[in-house]
Amino acid sequence: MSALDPAAAWAASLALALVFAQAAWHKLRDLRAFAAATLAYELIPASLAPLAATQLIVAELLLVGTLVLPETRAGAALGALALLTLYSGAIGVNLARGRRDIDCGCTGPALRTPLSGALLARNAALAALALCGALPVAPRALGFADALPIGGGTLAVFALCLAANQLAANAPASRALRARTRRRPEARA
Repeated sequence: MSALDPAAAWAASLALALVFAQAAWHKLRDLRAFAAATLAYELIPASLAPLAATQLIVAELLLVGTLVLPETRAGAALGALALLTLYSGAIGVNLARGRRDIDCGCTGPALRTPLSGALLARNAALAALALCGALPVAPRALGFADALPIGGGTLAVFALCLAANQLAANAPASRALRARTRRRPEARA
């Protein structure tokens, strides 16, 4: 297995840390709403939803803290992969059940996001990023010139994740608008 350039490893780890920090922040803003979203998946008993919601937030915060430390980066990246797999499994089970209208719970109460294949694609991309973060790092010292690719890569990946979240949240409204537009062709003339 080839080693990853340390700048790429840092960019992947920092981007994942930002993604999980943002996700945990949104969930902490309204823990009750996140517990309700957790319960809506119908994968755990109702009595465990508040505990499960809290544990998921704690797991995300632990990942934030450990993804930024060189000593724990690779293990934390594997932890991120495991958490993303758990989230994707819950989404996949509910999509298979035909339950697309429940909120994913990933973007907090301010941005309701129904379950969709787009969320699975987003999680797959983040899982690939986590796999990159788990790779061994090449023995190269980082220099001042590495700051731009690390910072730029981190922010670019984080911005793409934010955009994917917004697109997934807007998808139902976009579909409804397209359907209304198709039903009224005279309105376009």
